[in-house]
Amino acid sequence: MTTTELKQAFAQAYSHEAEHVFFSPGRVNLIGEHTDYNGGYVFPCALSFGTYLLMARNADKVLRFRSLNMPEVTELQLDTLTTPLPKNHWVNYPLGCIAQFVKRGHAVTQGYDMLIWGNVPAGAGLSSSAALEVVTAYAFNELLGTGYDRTELAKIGQLSEHEFAGVNCGIMDQFASAWGKKDHAIFLNCDTLEFQHVPVKLDGIKVVISNTHSPHKLDSGAYNDRVAQCHLALEQLRTVRPDLKNLAELTEAEFEKIESAITDEVAHRRARHVVGEVQRTTDAVKALKAGDIVTFGKLMCQSHVSLRDDYEVTGLHLDTLAQEAWKIDGVLGSRMTGGGFGGCTVSLVRDEAIEEFKEKVGRAYEQITGIHPDFYVAQISDGAREL
Repeated sequence: MTTTELKQAFAQAYSHEAEHVFFSPGRVNLIGEHTDYNGGYVFPCALSFGTYLLMARNADKVLRFRSLNMPEVTELQLDTLTTPLPKNHWVNYPLGCIAQFVKRGHAVTQGYDMLIWGNVPAGAGLSSSAALEVVTAYAFNELLGTGYDRTELAKIGQLSEHEFAGVNCGIMDQFASAWGKKDHAIFLNCDTLEFQHVPVKLDGIKVVISNTHSPHKLDSGAYNDRVAQCHLALEQLRTVRPDLKNLAELTEAEFEKIESAITDEVAHRRARHVVGEVQRTTDAVKALKAGDIVTFGKLMCQSHVSLRDDYEVTGLHLDTLAQEAWKIDGVLGSRMTGGGFGGCTVSLVRDEAIEEFKEKVGRAYEQITGIHPDFYVAQISDGAREL
């Protein structure tokens, strides 16, 4: 939908005009998966699709949440904004952000009518939830005049996910949605939140996202299980390295010296992935800066193998897309992206091979899974903003 169409939808829903239109993008992570909550490096970029939030004041002292993607309308009194709604209610994502402002002493005393629409494919692992959180945080930061920077808005979104959605996510998704920059990816240290925008110059190569249409469910427990398994590995490593703050501090050589302290086999594999993935991400960014896109692509493929074998978050759908992509001559690299358990892969594909990629990968995937995938040639975009 265009901004004009969204404004018309708002007027139709509320019988008055929208006063503000905010936008925040989804993201794709090029490499560095399941490292963020372990204090490691990630390398995401913001996308051109995301979540729109239209707002206007009302005289009723209530917040009204309406989404063109969801059937129900939710109306909340201003004195109830720190109380989560029932589990799995979509309004918990924006509400959790608003609650963070209230908890920090910024009272919401004005009622607002809100209309939300997103064109991030739901369940694709491209951070539709983070886009919704960040657009809400950005909007209320502007309307309440609280003056928080984009890093703080990302933290507000992350806290919403923890406290209202029940997912113990890292900071990457919200950070990318807040800090995105056109034609750049974000090399982010998730421990210190130090980051740099790195130009993504892909001469004759495109970033192609492939949607399994097998939706991932972060709140199904599998994601939180991985967080707990990493924590167990860290606790056991601390018996020999008491100073260890997080898994991502370890080099691969350091890990090999002390990995026997991890007595739980599953936790050991999880930790091995994290340590290796941090090294792969660092190496991949160095390769990109040096113009060595071939090495970058090889590291993407190695990342997928580790996520498949050691972290066990891929499954038939993601593995099929990645493995079929590896067979195409013009594919430099392909891997799952996001939390896993479904969702999307991200691939680097030479321009002349894109049609072959779509045709051959799509046909093989459909034969194996019975599902028709979708492909998006990604545009790397700016972060949250008012339109």
